[in-house]
Amino acid sequence: MAITSLPITIDSVRKVFGCYVALNDVSLEVAAGEFLTLLGPSGSGKTTLLMALAGFVRPDSGSLTIGGRDVTRLSPEKREIGIVFQNYALFPHMSVLANVAYPLMLRHVSKVEARERAMGALARVELSGYGDRNIAALSGGQRQRVALARAIVFEPRVMLMDEPLSALDKNLREHMQFEIRRLHDDLGITTIYVTHDQREALTMSDRIAVMDAGEIQQIGAPSEIYHHPTNRFVAEFMGEANILPTASLTRMNGSTQAPQGFAMIRAESFHFDAADAEPDAVAITGSLSAKAFRGENWLLNVTTEAGALVMLSVPATRAAGCAELKTGQVVTAYAAAASVHSLPEGPGK
Repeated sequence: MAITSLPITIDSVRKVFGCYVALNDVSLEVAAGEFLTLLGPSGSGKTTLLMALAGFVRPDSGSLTIGGRDVTRLSPEKREIGIVFQNYALFPHMSVLANVAYPLMLRHVSKVEARERAMGALARVELSGYGDRNIAALSGGQRQRVALARAIVFEPRVMLMDEPLSALDKNLREHMQFEIRRLHDDLGITTIYVTHDQREALTMSDRIAVMDAGEIQQIGAPSEIYHHPTNRFVAEFMGEANILPTASLTRMNGSTQAPQGFAMIRAESFHFDAADAEPDAVAITGSLSAKAFRGENWLLNVTTEAGALVMLSVPATRAAGCAELKTGQVVTAYAAAASVHSLPEGPGK
């Protein structure tokens, strides 16, 4: 199945529901064949933006362009977009094969061709031989695969996915993340994926657009979003972030940071091995206020003399002695200079 993907342009899209601004002049370019994730908390606007692209929500202003064609006011069925919903939206009275073939029947494809293409789509999602089964007899992961097969069977050039894995358990969810990404790489369909799960977004995406309050807070590659957030919201939403005044940071060599500004240090950047700390590494000293064992790491809260709370996520391989640490005990942790990133916003913004 060879598919020519299309680019997407979202230009100054605004949507208001009553007094609630769901989208506030959102603009975004998605390259042909790209896998872009809209990531954010509930109410951030990510699903509203996806539904506007699908044609189920009409923007109050702005435009939506797919492959150079303005689709802002086109009905959903005329956009030729594959959509996978959170609840799968499968027909329980139809067989697996009939569900997958349904989009082709709507397009007046012959029964013979529709069956052949539906079987091919099922093979793509590793469900060969499941065509005659009832939807009710499938597991959650199998239903998700059927939904994917139905979405790709008519060879759309754009795919929209609205939290498709949220109902699955952790192990199956992680497996399906790789399966969806593999399918995307095989077909090359331009994909916009909505999730509130940071790890999912980091695992699957070419780029991530982090949304909050109806606006895109930052867009970039997963590593850029995670390691170089542009504001406090992105820093804290993407993981365990310590945001500290730069003036409070002391290097192993005794030097200090600039007196103004703030720095972000990820919790997992810390360790307790002074022998491994470079001369320009940051040293944090304080009393242990809480600790928790999480299998692959220990999560520690350390309160500095200045009253700042610092989170440490120490890998189990470098956590010798963590089990014996007592609340109130004074500890010193180290973070490499490369893991200290300047942040334009400090606490409270």
